Amino acid sequence: MDRQQEFVLRTLEERDIRFVRLWFTDVLGFLKSVAVAPAELEGAFGEGIGFDGSAIEGFARVYESDMVAKPDPATFQVLPWETPEGGHYSARMFCDIAMPDGSPSWADPRHVLRRQLSKAGEAGFTCYVHPEIEFFLLANLPDDGTEPEPADNGGYFDQASHATATHFRRHAIETLEAMGISVEFSHHEGAPGQQEIDLRYADALTMADNVMTFRYVVKEVALTQGVRATFMPKPFTNQPGSGMHTHVSLFEGDRNAFYDPEDPHELSGTGKAFVAGVLRHAREISAVTNQWVNSYKRLISGGEAPTTVSWGRANRSALVRVPMYSPGKASSRRVEIRTLDSACNPYLAYSVILAAGLKGIEEGYELPPPAEDNIWSLSDSERRASGYANLPQNLGEALTEMERSELLPEALGEHVYDFFLRNKRVEWDNYRSSVTPYELRTLLPVL
Repeated sequence: MDRQQEFVLRTLEERDIRFVRLWFTDVLGFLKSVAVAPAELEGAFGEGIGFDGSAIEGFARVYESDMVAKPDPATFQVLPWETPEGGHYSARMFCDIAMPDGSPSWADPRHVLRRQLSKAGEAGFTCYVHPEIEFFLLANLPDDGTEPEPADNGGYFDQASHATATHFRRHAIETLEAMGISVEFSHHEGAPGQQEIDLRYADALTMADNVMTFRYVVKEVALTQGVRATFMPKPFTNQPGSGMHTHVSLFEGDRNAFYDPEDPHELSGTGKAFVAGVLRHAREISAVTNQWVNSYKRLISGGEAPTTVSWGRANRSALVRVPMYSPGKASSRRVEIRTLDSACNPYLAYSVILAAGLKGIEEGYELPPPAEDNIWSLSDSERRASGYANLPQNLGEALTEMERSELLPEALGEHVYDFFLRNKRVEWDNYRSSVTPYELRTLLPVL
Protein backbone atom coordinates (compact mmCIF):
# COMPACT_ATOMS: atom_id res chain seq x y z
CA MET A 1 0.00 0.00 0.00
CA ASP A 2 1.43 3.40 -0.99
CA ARG A 3 1.58 6.48 1.23
CA GLN A 4 -1.38 8.18 -0.43
CA GLN A 5 -3.60 5.17 0.23
CA GLU A 6 -2.41 5.09 3.84
CA PHE A 7 -3.25 8.80 4.17
CA VAL A 8 -6.78 8.18 2.89
CA LEU A 9 -7.43 5.29 5.28
CA ARG A 10 -6.01 7.25 8.23
CA THR A 11 -8.18 10.29 7.38
CA LEU A 12 -11.31 8.15 7.19
CA GLU A 13 -10.67 6.96 10.74
CA GLU A 14 -9.62 10.34 12.17
CA ARG A 15 -12.60 12.22 10.63
CA ASP A 16 -15.10 9.44 11.36
CA ILE A 17 -16.11 9.32 7.71
CA ARG A 18 -18.89 6.78 7.16
CA PHE A 19 -19.34 6.86 3.38
CA VAL A 20 -16.86 7.14 0.54
CA ARG A 21 -18.33 8.08 -2.81
CA LEU A 22 -16.44 6.65 -5.76
CA TRP A 23 -16.96 8.86 -8.82
CA PHE A 24 -16.42 8.27 -12.50
CA THR A 25 -17.82 9.72 -15.72
CA ASP A 26 -19.62 8.08 -18.61
CA VAL A 27 -18.84 8.84 -22.25
CA LEU A 28 -21.41 11.65 -22.39
CA GLY A 29 -19.91 13.37 -19.34
CA PHE A 30 -22.48 12.47 -16.69
CA LEU A 31 -21.10 11.88 -13.20
CA LYS A 32 -21.64 8.39 -11.77
CA SER A 33 -21.22 7.41 -8.13
CA VAL A 34 -21.16 4.37 -5.89
CA ALA A 35 -20.86 4.69 -2.10
CA VAL A 36 -18.75 2.23 -0.13
CA ALA A 37 -18.13 1.80 3.58
CA PRO A 38 -14.62 2.71 4.79
CA ALA A 39 -14.00 -0.94 5.73
CA GLU A 40 -14.26 -1.85 2.03
CA LEU A 41 -11.83 0.77 0.79
CA GLU A 42 -8.57 -1.07 1.42
CA GLY A 43 -9.84 -3.91 -0.73
CA ALA A 44 -11.06 -1.42 -3.35
CA PHE A 45 -7.54 0.03 -3.62
CA GLY A 46 -6.19 -3.42 -4.36
CA GLU A 47 -8.95 -5.01 -6.43
CA GLY A 48 -11.41 -2.26 -7.31
CA ILE A 49 -15.20 -2.34 -7.11
CA GLY A 50 -16.98 -4.48 -9.71
CA PHE A 51 -20.04 -3.14 -11.53
CA ASP A 52 -22.21 -3.76 -14.59
CA GLY A 53 -20.58 -1.74 -17.36
CA SER A 54 -23.42 -2.45 -19.78
CA ALA A 55 -25.68 -0.23 -17.67
CA ILE A 56 -23.40 2.80 -18.18
CA GLU A 57 -23.62 4.90 -21.38
CA GLY A 58 -20.95 3.76 -23.80
CA PHE A 59 -19.03 1.47 -21.47
CA ALA A 60 -19.69 -2.11 -22.59
CA ARG A 61 -22.04 -4.48 -24.34
CA VAL A 62 -24.16 -6.92 -22.34
CA TYR A 63 -21.92 -9.91 -23.05
CA GLU A 64 -18.82 -8.08 -21.79
CA SER A 65 -20.41 -6.15 -18.94
CA ASP A 66 -18.09 -6.89 -16.01
CA MET A 67 -15.97 -3.83 -15.24
CA VAL A 68 -13.98 -2.58 -12.25
CA ALA A 69 -13.79 0.91 -10.71
CA LYS A 70 -10.38 1.51 -9.11
CA PRO A 71 -10.27 4.58 -6.82
CA ASP A 72 -7.45 7.06 -7.37
CA PRO A 73 -6.26 8.05 -3.86
CA ALA A 74 -4.68 11.26 -5.21
CA THR A 75 -8.21 12.61 -5.81
CA PHE A 76 -9.46 12.02 -2.24
CA GLN A 77 -11.40 14.94 -0.76
CA VAL A 78 -13.85 15.28 2.11
CA LEU A 79 -17.26 16.60 1.04
CA PRO A 80 -17.55 19.66 3.29
CA TRP A 81 -21.30 20.18 3.36
CA GLU A 82 -22.37 16.74 4.48
CA THR A 83 -22.16 17.53 8.20
CA PRO A 84 -25.65 17.35 9.72
CA GLU A 85 -25.94 18.06 13.42
CA GLY A 86 -24.35 15.11 15.13
CA GLY A 87 -23.78 13.47 11.75
CA HIS A 88 -20.73 12.36 9.80
CA TYR A 89 -18.71 13.49 6.84
CA SER A 90 -18.61 11.79 3.48
CA ALA A 91 -15.67 11.81 1.09
CA ARG A 92 -15.14 11.27 -2.62
CA MET A 93 -12.51 9.86 -4.96
CA PHE A 94 -12.42 9.63 -8.74
CA CYS A 95 -11.93 6.18 -10.23
CA ASP A 96 -10.14 4.73 -13.19
CA ILE A 97 -12.23 2.10 -14.97
CA ALA A 98 -10.57 -1.22 -15.74
CA MET A 99 -11.45 -4.55 -17.29
CA PRO A 100 -11.48 -7.67 -15.07
CA ASP A 101 -7.94 -8.52 -16.20
CA GLY A 102 -6.71 -5.15 -14.89
CA SER A 103 -6.21 -3.48 -18.28
CA PRO A 104 -7.64 0.06 -18.68
CA SER A 105 -11.08 0.36 -20.19
CA TRP A 106 -10.94 2.14 -23.53
CA ALA A 107 -14.41 3.51 -22.77
CA ASP A 108 -13.24 5.42 -19.69
CA PRO A 109 -13.04 9.16 -20.52
CA ARG A 110 -10.33 9.54 -17.90
CA HIS A 111 -8.25 6.94 -19.74
CA VAL A 112 -8.85 8.72 -23.07
CA LEU A 113 -7.32 11.88 -21.61
CA ARG A 114 -4.49 9.97 -19.93
CA ARG A 115 -3.49 8.55 -23.32
CA GLN A 116 -3.30 12.01 -24.89
CA LEU A 117 -1.33 13.34 -21.94
CA SER A 118 1.07 10.41 -22.26
CA LYS A 119 1.52 11.26 -25.93
CA ALA A 120 2.26 14.86 -24.97
CA GLY A 121 4.69 13.60 -22.33
CA GLU A 122 6.54 11.53 -24.91
CA ALA A 123 7.06 14.76 -26.87
CA GLY A 124 8.37 16.43 -23.70
CA PHE A 125 5.26 18.45 -22.85
CA THR A 126 3.03 18.88 -19.80
CA CYS A 127 -0.39 20.37 -20.56
CA TYR A 128 -1.96 22.94 -18.24
CA VAL A 129 -5.46 24.35 -18.58
CA HIS A 130 -7.46 27.10 -16.90
CA PRO A 131 -11.24 27.25 -17.62
CA GLU A 132 -13.64 30.15 -17.26
CA ILE A 133 -16.91 28.37 -16.43
CA GLU A 134 -20.22 30.11 -17.08
CA PHE A 135 -23.63 28.92 -15.92
CA PHE A 136 -27.08 30.21 -15.03
CA LEU A 137 -28.87 30.41 -11.70
CA LEU A 138 -32.60 29.93 -12.18
CA ALA A 139 -35.54 30.69 -9.94
CA ASN A 140 -37.30 27.63 -11.35
CA LEU A 141 -36.58 24.62 -13.54
CA PRO A 142 -39.76 24.06 -15.59
CA ASP A 143 -40.36 20.59 -17.01
CA ASP A 144 -43.00 21.60 -19.58
CA GLY A 145 -40.66 23.14 -22.15
CA THR A 146 -41.32 26.74 -21.16
CA GLU A 147 -38.45 29.19 -20.72
CA PRO A 148 -37.11 29.32 -17.12
CA GLU A 149 -36.92 32.41 -14.94
CA PRO A 150 -33.45 33.75 -14.07
CA ALA A 151 -32.66 34.07 -10.38
CA ASP A 152 -31.70 37.75 -10.73
CA ASN A 153 -31.65 40.66 -13.17
CA GLY A 154 -27.95 41.48 -12.85
CA GLY A 155 -25.56 42.31 -15.69
CA TYR A 156 -21.84 42.05 -16.39
CA PHE A 157 -19.72 42.59 -13.24
CA ASP A 158 -22.76 43.86 -11.31
CA GLN A 159 -22.24 44.13 -7.57
CA ALA A 160 -25.94 44.63 -6.79
CA SER A 161 -27.44 42.50 -4.03
CA HIS A 162 -30.29 40.18 -4.89
CA ALA A 163 -33.08 38.79 -2.77
CA THR A 164 -32.46 35.28 -4.07
CA ALA A 165 -29.23 33.26 -3.79
CA THR A 166 -27.55 35.92 -1.65
CA HIS A 167 -23.75 35.47 -1.69
CA PHE A 168 -24.12 32.34 -3.84
CA ARG A 169 -20.68 32.68 -5.42
CA ARG A 170 -19.01 33.11 -2.04
CA HIS A 171 -20.63 29.93 -0.71
CA ALA A 172 -19.74 28.02 -3.87
CA ILE A 173 -16.11 29.17 -3.79
CA GLU A 174 -15.73 28.34 -0.10
CA THR A 175 -17.00 24.83 -0.83
CA LEU A 176 -14.71 24.38 -3.84
CA GLU A 177 -11.65 25.58 -1.94
CA ALA A 178 -12.52 23.32 1.00
CA MET A 179 -12.16 20.49 -1.52
CA GLY A 180 -8.77 21.70 -2.73
CA ILE A 181 -10.04 23.37 -5.92
CA SER A 182 -8.51 26.84 -6.24
CA VAL A 183 -10.57 29.67 -7.71
CA GLU A 184 -9.01 32.71 -9.41
CA PHE A 185 -11.98 34.97 -10.20
CA SER A 186 -15.74 35.10 -9.99
CA HIS A 187 -18.31 37.61 -11.16
CA HIS A 188 -21.79 38.08 -12.53
CA GLU A 189 -21.85 37.56 -16.30
CA GLY A 190 -23.74 39.55 -18.91
CA ALA A 191 -27.16 37.88 -18.85
CA PRO A 192 -29.68 37.90 -15.98
CA GLY A 193 -28.88 35.02 -13.64
CA GLN A 194 -25.61 34.22 -15.42
CA GLN A 195 -22.47 33.61 -13.34
CA GLU A 196 -18.81 32.94 -14.08
CA ILE A 197 -16.25 31.25 -11.84
CA ASP A 198 -12.68 30.77 -13.13
CA LEU A 199 -10.56 27.94 -11.77
CA ARG A 200 -6.82 28.33 -11.19
CA TYR A 201 -4.73 26.47 -13.76
CA ALA A 202 -3.81 22.82 -13.23
CA ASP A 203 -2.68 19.89 -15.32
CA ALA A 204 -5.38 18.77 -17.76
CA LEU A 205 -6.39 15.55 -15.94
CA THR A 206 -6.69 17.26 -12.56
CA MET A 207 -8.68 20.05 -14.19
CA ALA A 208 -11.11 17.66 -15.86
CA ASP A 209 -11.73 16.10 -12.43
CA ASN A 210 -12.14 19.61 -11.04
CA VAL A 211 -14.69 20.59 -13.70
CA MET A 212 -16.80 17.54 -12.89
CA THR A 213 -16.59 18.37 -9.18
CA PHE A 214 -17.37 22.02 -9.94
CA ARG A 215 -20.60 21.19 -11.72
CA TYR A 216 -21.72 18.96 -8.85
CA VAL A 217 -20.79 21.52 -6.17
CA VAL A 218 -22.48 24.43 -7.97
CA LYS A 219 -25.74 22.52 -8.30
CA GLU A 220 -25.65 21.39 -4.66
CA VAL A 221 -24.90 24.90 -3.34
CA ALA A 222 -27.64 26.37 -5.55
CA LEU A 223 -30.19 24.03 -3.95
CA THR A 224 -29.18 25.27 -0.49
CA GLN A 225 -29.84 28.82 -1.72
CA GLY A 226 -33.32 28.01 -3.00
CA VAL A 227 -32.40 28.24 -6.69
CA ARG A 228 -31.30 25.85 -9.44
CA ALA A 229 -28.11 25.90 -11.49
CA THR A 230 -27.85 24.84 -15.12
CA PHE A 231 -24.90 24.37 -17.45
CA MET A 232 -27.16 24.16 -20.50
CA PRO A 233 -25.29 26.10 -23.20
CA LYS A 234 -28.23 28.36 -24.19
CA PRO A 235 -31.35 28.27 -22.01
CA PHE A 236 -32.59 31.74 -23.10
CA THR A 237 -33.40 32.74 -26.67
CA ASN A 238 -32.55 36.41 -26.27
CA GLN A 239 -29.53 36.14 -23.96
CA PRO A 240 -25.93 34.97 -24.50
CA GLY A 241 -25.12 31.34 -23.83
CA SER A 242 -22.73 29.82 -21.31
CA GLY A 243 -19.24 29.01 -22.51
CA MET A 244 -16.19 27.46 -20.92
CA HIS A 245 -13.35 29.47 -22.46
CA THR A 246 -10.26 27.40 -21.74
CA HIS A 247 -6.70 28.70 -21.56
CA VAL A 248 -4.11 26.12 -22.63
CA SER A 249 -0.32 26.07 -22.32
CA LEU A 250 2.39 23.46 -22.80
CA PHE A 251 5.45 23.37 -20.58
CA GLU A 252 8.77 21.64 -21.14
CA GLY A 253 9.89 21.14 -17.54
CA ASP A 254 9.73 24.61 -15.99
CA ARG A 255 9.85 26.40 -19.37
CA ASN A 256 6.69 27.60 -21.09
CA ALA A 257 6.93 26.12 -24.59
CA PHE A 258 4.48 28.74 -25.91
CA TYR A 259 6.61 31.77 -24.97
CA ASP A 260 8.94 33.65 -27.30
CA PRO A 261 9.90 37.20 -26.21
CA GLU A 262 11.05 38.07 -29.74
CA ASP A 263 7.69 37.38 -31.40
CA PRO A 264 5.16 40.26 -31.72
CA HIS A 265 2.56 38.06 -30.05
CA GLU A 266 5.18 36.56 -27.69
CA LEU A 267 4.08 33.22 -29.15
CA SER A 268 6.73 30.64 -29.96
CA GLY A 269 6.87 28.42 -33.04
CA THR A 270 5.52 25.59 -30.89
CA GLY A 271 2.63 27.77 -29.75
CA LYS A 272 1.84 28.85 -33.31
CA ALA A 273 1.86 25.26 -34.57
CA PHE A 274 -0.42 24.24 -31.67
CA VAL A 275 -2.92 26.98 -32.55
CA ALA A 276 -2.68 26.03 -36.24
CA GLY A 277 -3.55 22.45 -35.28
CA VAL A 278 -6.58 23.54 -33.27
CA LEU A 279 -7.76 25.72 -36.17
CA ARG A 280 -7.23 23.09 -38.89
CA HIS A 281 -9.18 20.48 -36.93
CA ALA A 282 -11.69 22.86 -35.33
CA ARG A 283 -14.67 21.76 -37.43
CA GLU A 284 -14.11 18.05 -36.83
CA ILE A 285 -13.66 18.39 -33.04
CA SER A 286 -16.74 20.60 -32.64
CA ALA A 287 -19.03 17.65 -31.96
CA VAL A 288 -16.93 16.92 -28.85
CA THR A 289 -16.28 20.46 -27.61
CA ASN A 290 -19.94 21.36 -28.32
CA GLN A 291 -21.73 18.05 -27.98
CA TRP A 292 -25.42 18.93 -27.54
CA VAL A 293 -28.03 20.11 -30.05
CA ASN A 294 -28.45 23.18 -27.84
CA SER A 295 -24.71 23.97 -28.07
CA TYR A 296 -25.16 25.40 -31.56
CA LYS A 297 -27.76 27.93 -30.42
CA ARG A 298 -24.81 29.58 -28.64
CA LEU A 299 -22.44 29.54 -31.65
CA ILE A 300 -24.29 32.19 -33.66
CA SER A 301 -23.41 35.69 -34.85
CA GLY A 302 -24.08 38.30 -32.18
CA GLY A 303 -24.10 35.67 -29.47
CA GLU A 304 -20.69 36.58 -28.03
CA ALA A 305 -19.30 33.18 -29.06
CA PRO A 306 -17.00 32.29 -31.98
CA THR A 307 -18.62 31.38 -35.29
CA THR A 308 -15.59 31.02 -37.57
CA VAL A 309 -12.23 29.24 -37.65
CA SER A 310 -9.95 32.15 -36.78
CA TRP A 311 -7.49 33.46 -34.23
CA GLY A 312 -6.40 36.85 -32.97
CA ARG A 313 -4.36 38.64 -30.36
CA ALA A 314 -7.12 40.43 -28.44
CA ASN A 315 -10.04 39.58 -30.70
CA ARG A 316 -12.89 38.10 -28.67
CA SER A 317 -14.81 37.19 -31.82
CA ALA A 318 -12.09 34.69 -32.80
CA LEU A 319 -12.10 30.99 -32.02
CA VAL A 320 -8.59 31.16 -30.50
CA ARG A 321 -7.33 34.25 -28.72
CA VAL A 322 -3.82 35.06 -27.50
CA PRO A 323 -4.41 37.02 -24.27
CA MET A 324 -1.99 39.85 -23.49
CA TYR A 325 -2.86 40.50 -19.83
CA SER A 326 0.77 40.01 -18.71
CA PRO A 327 3.14 40.99 -21.54
CA GLY A 328 6.71 39.85 -21.00
CA LYS A 329 5.76 37.27 -18.37
CA ALA A 330 6.93 33.91 -19.74
CA SER A 331 4.83 31.71 -17.44
CA SER A 332 1.62 33.49 -18.48
CA ARG A 333 1.81 32.88 -22.23
CA ARG A 334 -1.11 30.71 -23.21
CA VAL A 335 -3.85 30.51 -25.80
CA GLU A 336 -7.56 30.82 -25.06
CA ILE A 337 -9.93 28.47 -26.90
CA ARG A 338 -13.39 30.01 -26.89
CA THR A 339 -15.61 27.39 -28.50
CA LEU A 340 -16.11 25.02 -25.55
CA ASP A 341 -19.32 25.23 -23.59
CA SER A 342 -19.69 24.30 -19.96
CA ALA A 343 -21.83 21.20 -20.68
CA CYS A 344 -19.15 19.25 -22.58
CA ASN A 345 -17.39 16.15 -21.28
CA PRO A 346 -14.14 17.83 -20.12
CA TYR A 347 -12.06 14.67 -20.43
CA LEU A 348 -12.98 14.20 -24.09
CA ALA A 349 -12.92 17.92 -24.93
CA TYR A 350 -9.41 18.39 -23.53
CA SER A 351 -8.33 15.19 -25.29
CA VAL A 352 -9.36 16.35 -28.76
CA ILE A 353 -7.99 19.87 -28.29
CA LEU A 354 -4.66 18.47 -27.16
CA ALA A 355 -4.66 15.95 -30.02
CA ALA A 356 -5.31 18.70 -32.58
CA GLY A 357 -2.62 20.94 -31.12
CA LEU A 358 -0.04 18.15 -30.93
CA LYS A 359 -0.83 17.24 -34.54
CA GLY A 360 -0.05 20.80 -35.51
CA ILE A 361 3.29 20.62 -33.70
CA GLU A 362 4.17 17.19 -35.16
CA GLU A 363 3.30 18.16 -38.72
CA GLY A 364 4.61 21.73 -38.52
CA TYR A 365 1.29 23.36 -39.47
CA GLU A 366 1.58 26.99 -40.59
CA LEU A 367 -0.48 29.52 -38.65
CA PRO A 368 -2.63 31.75 -40.90
CA PRO A 369 -2.67 35.55 -40.39
CA PRO A 370 -4.59 36.73 -37.32
CA ALA A 371 -8.09 38.14 -37.55
CA GLU A 372 -7.93 41.86 -36.80
CA ASP A 373 -11.57 42.74 -37.55
CA ASN A 374 -14.79 42.06 -35.69
CA ILE A 375 -15.84 38.80 -37.33
CA TRP A 376 -19.30 38.97 -35.75
CA SER A 377 -20.04 42.08 -37.86
CA LEU A 378 -19.12 40.44 -41.19
CA SER A 379 -21.64 38.90 -43.56
CA ASP A 380 -21.16 35.32 -44.78
CA SER A 381 -19.83 36.58 -48.11
CA GLU A 382 -17.40 38.91 -46.35
CA ARG A 383 -16.21 36.04 -44.16
CA ARG A 384 -15.61 33.81 -47.17
CA ALA A 385 -13.76 36.62 -48.95
CA SER A 386 -11.56 37.03 -45.86
CA GLY A 387 -10.79 33.30 -45.82
CA TYR A 388 -12.72 32.42 -42.66
CA ALA A 389 -14.38 29.01 -42.60
CA ASN A 390 -17.58 28.79 -40.57
CA LEU A 391 -17.83 26.49 -37.59
CA PRO A 392 -20.57 23.84 -37.91
CA GLN A 393 -24.01 25.41 -37.77
CA ASN A 394 -25.66 22.52 -35.95
CA LEU A 395 -24.91 19.16 -34.35
CA GLY A 396 -25.71 17.27 -37.56
CA GLU A 397 -23.09 19.21 -39.51
CA ALA A 398 -20.58 18.73 -36.69
CA LEU A 399 -21.17 14.96 -36.70
CA THR A 400 -20.62 14.83 -40.46
CA GLU A 401 -17.25 16.55 -39.93
CA MET A 402 -16.46 14.12 -37.11
CA GLU A 403 -17.25 11.14 -39.35
CA ARG A 404 -14.74 12.42 -41.93
CA SER A 405 -12.00 12.87 -39.34
CA GLU A 406 -8.86 10.79 -39.23
CA LEU A 407 -7.71 12.50 -36.03
CA LEU A 408 -10.65 11.70 -33.75
CA PRO A 409 -10.72 7.89 -33.93
CA GLU A 410 -7.09 7.96 -32.84
CA ALA A 411 -7.60 10.64 -30.18
CA LEU A 412 -10.72 9.09 -28.62
CA GLY A 413 -10.13 5.42 -29.38
CA GLU A 414 -12.40 3.52 -31.74
CA HIS A 415 -14.84 2.45 -29.00
CA VAL A 416 -15.55 5.95 -27.66
CA TYR A 417 -15.51 7.43 -31.18
CA ASP A 418 -18.09 4.95 -32.48
CA PHE A 419 -20.36 5.14 -29.44
CA PHE A 420 -20.24 8.94 -29.35
CA LEU A 421 -21.18 9.19 -33.01
CA ARG A 422 -24.05 6.72 -32.71
CA ASN A 423 -25.44 8.37 -29.58
CA LYS A 424 -25.25 11.86 -31.02
CA ARG A 425 -26.82 10.78 -34.31
CA VAL A 426 -29.83 9.58 -32.31
CA GLU A 427 -29.95 12.90 -30.45
CA TRP A 428 -29.80 14.85 -33.72
CA ASP A 429 -32.45 12.70 -35.41
CA ASN A 430 -34.78 13.06 -32.42
CA TYR A 431 -34.25 16.82 -32.42
CA ARG A 432 -34.88 17.11 -36.18
CA SER A 433 -38.11 15.13 -35.94
CA SER A 434 -39.51 17.19 -33.04
CA VAL A 435 -42.01 19.94 -33.86
CA THR A 436 -40.97 23.00 -31.87
CA PRO A 437 -43.09 25.69 -30.19
CA TYR A 438 -41.58 28.14 -32.70
CA GLU A 439 -43.02 26.20 -35.65
CA LEU A 440 -46.42 25.87 -34.01
CA ARG A 441 -46.46 29.56 -33.11
CA THR A 442 -45.36 30.91 -36.50
CA LEU A 443 -46.53 28.34 -39.06
CA LEU A 444 -49.67 26.68 -37.70
CA PRO A 445 -51.82 29.86 -37.94
CA VAL A 446 -50.85 30.65 -41.53
CA LEU A 447 -50.33 27.31 -43.29
